[in-house]
Order: sequence, then C-alpha cells, then structure tokens
Amino acid sequence: MLLIALKMLLGDRLKYGALVVGVAFASLLITQQASIFNGFARQTGAWIRDTDVADLWVMDEQVEFTIDLKPMVETQLGRVRGVEGVEWAVPVYMNFFNAVFPDGTQRNVRVVGIDDATLIGGPPTMVEGSLADLRQDKAVLMNAEMAATSLLLKRHPGGPRPMRVGDRLSFNDNEVKVVGSYRATKEFFWEPIFYTTFSRAKFLYKDRRRSLTYMMVKVRDGTSAEDVQRRIAEVRGVKALTGEQFEALTREWILRETGILVNFGITIALGVIIGLLVAGQTFYTFVLDNLRHFGALKAMGVSNARAVAMLSVQTVVVALIGYGIGVGVASLSGMLLVKGGLAFEMSWPIPLIAGTAVLICCLLAGMLGMVRVVRLEPAMVFK
Repeated sequence: MLLIALKMLLGDRLKYGALVVGVAFASLLITQQASIFNGFARQTGAWIRDTDVADLWVMDEQVEFTIDLKPMVETQLGRVRGVEGVEWAVPVYMNFFNAVFPDGTQRNVRVVGIDDATLIGGPPTMVEGSLADLRQDKAVLMNAEMAATSLLLKRHPGGPRPMRVGDRLSFNDNEVKVVGSYRATKEFFWEPIFYTTFSRAKFLYKDRRRSLTYMMVKVRDGTSAEDVQRRIAEVRGVKALTGEQFEALTREWILRETGILVNFGITIALGVIIGLLVAGQTFYTFVLDNLRHFGALKAMGVSNARAVAMLSVQTVVVALIGYGIGVGVASLSGMLLVKGGLAFEMSWPIPLIAGTAVLICCLLAGMLGMVRVVRLEPAMVFK
C-alpha cells in the first residue's frame, strides 16, 4: 500500500512538481534569509573575536557596544593590574580620526592603538609586513581587503588605485605611513580600521588624560576567570566582560537601538510565513484532488489507519525532497552572496530549524487532508 501511495504521488507529475517546488521555496526562504540574518548578527562581534587573545575585556561601566567610546584615565590600568589573579593587563586605544589620503580624499576612520611593548591586540593575520613594523616612526597598518574599496584613491594623478604599503596620509593633520597590511573578519560597522601603537594613537589624537578605551586582561593559570571578573568589577567605574559577553552586549544593543536587524528579521518572518503557507496550501490541494482515489481504496477494504499511513508517507517524501532542494539552492546562493560581500553564515541550527518548520507545515496540511480521508464515505465516490 505504501508503494501505491508513492505511485499516487508521482502519477500526476504536474501536481507533484508543484508540491516539491512549494516546499523547496519555503525551505529556501527560511535557510537563506536566516543565514543572512545570522551573518549580520555575527559581524557585530567580528573585531572582538579577531582580537580575542585575552580572557577578559575591561571597559568603562557605561559602555554598551564595541565603538561606544567612553575612555578611562590611565590610572585605571594600574588598579586592574593590581587585582588578585591578573597575569597581565594591556591598554587598547580606539577613536575616530579624520583621515586625509594622498589624493586629498577625506574619510572618517577608526584607529586602534595597541600596547607598545607587547603589541598584544593587533590584527589577526598579516598580509604585508609584520606587527613589529609598528615600532617604526609614524607607522600604521591598514586593512588589505579595504584597500580597493574604502581606501581607494579615486583622484590619484595616475588614475584610481588602491592604497598601498608605503603610502603616506594624515590623521588629524599628523602624517603617518602605511608600513603593512592585514586581513580581518568583515565587521558590521563600516569604517576602515588602522592599527598603530598606543602611545602614537594618543599623540595623534592629542588626548593626554582620558586615553584608555579598553584593557585586555589575562587571568593567571589556576585562577577562575569568574573570580577575577568579579574582583575587577569592584574597581570603581569599570566592568569586566568575557569575549562572548562583550559580543552579546554589542549584538543586543544593535538589535535594541538601531532596528536594522529587527526590520530584517520581520522581512524574514514574512517570507517564511508566505513560503510555508504556499507549501501547506499546495499539499492540501493535492490531498483534496486525490480524495476519489482514497475513497476507492476504502471501498476495497483499506482501513483508515492504512490510508493515514499512505498520506503520511506522501507528506514525508514531499517534505524531504523539497527541503533538500531548497537547502541546496540556499547554500549555492550563499556562496555567491559571500563572494559579493554580503553577510551569509549558515550555522547548523538553521537547516535543522528549517527542516523542522517545513515538516511540521506539511504534516499540518496532511492532517487536514487525513481528516477528510477518515470522514470520507466510499459510497460518495461511486455516487
């Protein structure tokens, strides 16, 4: 009987194709849009993950996200270093600068100053040069992937060209030199980031008092990070977060305050609902069109339980085939979107949730059809 159910499903190729396409469309919408949403959400903590070499981030107690710049006095660094359980603590400077490129183009950029002695907190992967080159006079590092876009010299005498190692530019009317380039994870925030040393960043911004944006803290071996975090919180005016907590804080602020991801999420939800309704309606229509066949089978002695089993097999087959096609197309389109620069990250819960949603929708549509089949009187078919 289950083989008959499959023949019944595949017998009308047009309706079968419409069923699979409807389910595939729903799967595509769910997985693709959810993956884009997840990609944007992950980008909010890209800088934190790229510089995740310490156990704790220490910042002003009012900071709500990564570029919520509320600098502290440098004396706070000494207080944190004196907390029991702290192996080392290094300063991190971050601020916005007005950059003037060699062709005269002006742009706002972010400058990150890392510890002069250890260079802890630098970019994750160097493309040209090395971190040690930052010890040269007026040295900065640029993002290699932004050189041809955000750092493009459009008004260069020889024609547009990307910024290169060796070029000179100015930050707040102070000349600097690009001595190297790095590669980093794409961020949610769009300003190009230049790295330099902590002391040089302070000099460029001419801020001598409040110049400590963050502190990166390493916990001593054998000491609980939670205990050190609690002790640091006792220092007046600061708070300590793990990398995951800092990333979550940033993501929650963007979701709450900007509405960018929320609006995107609403679009995803509408697309998912429409896709699932299309799939459910198509499958329910298929059941109604095949009521006469189920009536004939019941007239020949097929029980209600066997008829329901046949419908269940049809439902699962359509759901699995449509889901596989939809997820496959979403994955292929994701590869193209990533190459185009759009955020896309399909983590394992997304296909799982999409498959569950599609299967539940198809089963609900199938249950409505099963009710009709169970209540169907065979005599009505022959009448």
